[in-house]
Amino acid sequence: MNMPNMPNMPWTRLACLALLITAVGCSPLAAGSTSAQDTAQAAAGSSQPASAAPHPVSGLAVVPLTVTTASGAHVFKVEVAASYADQERGLMFRQVMGADEGMIFPMDPPRRTAFWMKNTVIPLDIIFLGPDRKVLNIAANAVPYDLTPLPSDGDAAGVLELIGGRAAQIGLKRGDRINW
Repeated sequence: MNMPNMPNMPWTRLACLALLITAVGCSPLAAGSTSAQDTAQAAAGSSQPASAAPHPVSGLAVVPLTVTTASGAHVFKVEVAASYADQERGLMFRQVMGADEGMIFPMDPPRRTAFWMKNTVIPLDIIFLGPDRKVLNIAANAVPYDLTPLPSDGDAAGVLELIGGRAAQIGLKRGDRINW
């Protein structure tokens, strides 16, 4: 790369190469790779239990999650998107998900948040959970690929994604309790 009024020196090319390597190194992680931050979180005791089996597609820990509604307790197996990279990727590009599967996005500290359906192939119910783990609000049947932000109705300590329509099937409503 030659800049105006700049001599073509080997160190200039080396500096440009170093910048390129740094930029690529700061890109989001590819699926299945582990960052130093993820390794440190695991060593420090993340929200994922050590006995949790990894999901065959995402490699994320899978844990049981119980939704308690007026019709009773409903148990799901959910992937835990604990790291920033895992939360950013979420269920993008996923082609299928079972009726009793999902993904949980723990948020510590709790905060206002919004989700969208960028690169998400299947419709989802996006369930925002307050610090007391009760449902704040539900964005039901979110439309695949839609870029419209779907916000929480307050500070969320977690967000649960289920296959679209599943929340209505089990009678999930605002104020119902979710434990994982």
